[in-house]
Amino acid sequence: MPRHRLNNMDNVSTDKTLKQFSQWREERRHKKKDYSYVIPHSEPEIEYLHHNREDTTITWIGHSTFLIQYHGLNIVTDPVWAPRMGFQRRLGSPGIPIEQVPEVDIILISHSHYDHMHVSSIRKLYGPNTTVLVPEGLKRKIVRKGFSRCREMKWWEDLSLRGVKFSFVPTQHWTRRTPFDTNTSHWGGFIMEIDPPEKKGKGDPVIYFAGDSGYFQGFKEIGERYNIDIALMPIGAYEPEWFMTSQHVNPEEAIQAFEDVKAKTMIPMHYGTFKLADDTAREALDRMEAERKRRGIPEEAIRVLLYGETLRYPKLKPSDSTTH
Repeated sequence: MPRHRLNNMDNVSTDKTLKQFSQWREERRHKKKDYSYVIPHSEPEIEYLHHNREDTTITWIGHSTFLIQYHGLNIVTDPVWAPRMGFQRRLGSPGIPIEQVPEVDIILISHSHYDHMHVSSIRKLYGPNTTVLVPEGLKRKIVRKGFSRCREMKWWEDLSLRGVKFSFVPTQHWTRRTPFDTNTSHWGGFIMEIDPPEKKGKGDPVIYFAGDSGYFQGFKEIGERYNIDIALMPIGAYEPEWFMTSQHVNPEEAIQAFEDVKAKTMIPMHYGTFKLADDTAREALDRMEAERKRRGIPEEAIRVLLYGETLRYPKLKPSDSTTH
């Protein structure tokens, strides 16, 4: 029986031909890239993070993995502490060693690609009170791996857990774990907000974790539906752009998406941790900064984190005075 395949909005395809893969491989042979820039580390505030149950904090582990402390919950996005991705070694060690992460309440999985869903990392984080939220079509696989407390969500669906409403929103992407399960589960991002809304205080921002996406009109719809304060937005794995454009935003498109969702603060992610494409971390940051200046966006609106660095809301001040 044929398996149900899920699609992007407007049925935008991310499929690539063998000829296109060959063209990319040929282009790569002639490229000379400077990979000397490595994202620095900030000494993590382990003791504070273990005891904090009041402040909203966002700590970058690397790639699309964050520890978010929100309304007393410890939330981890797309957990990947893996030392390598395929044949590529990790370019920078995780901001917090996985053994030192506070007890996790919620794990959010944006989609099933290996650089966003590392089963060994989930297994180390998963405790007696942990719930895993996954896209439509992925629950069966997660439960089979031994994570029984799992909730599956469709686009625009929401659910409340311990005073926080999680909404699953669209992205433009695709997914595959094996040669036989292409697009049999969905992909998306998550909105986190206080539920009920009247309990929201000054220290309770609406947070948008954008997952992995090409640029699409869905960002504008997300901005219309939610009053977002902080957007965790991908900026890397975009080169060659003729190949990646349907599935990964470039830095300029990331800025456009940030404006589309009408967030007040953007935190870039999905760059500099794994060599998934031909762009470098320095290129992604420089292009993002140039676009910020071109659009006249205030410098403080985009917060570039170091590995292990924690931002605290509402002031969003770094936990230390490191220079980016």
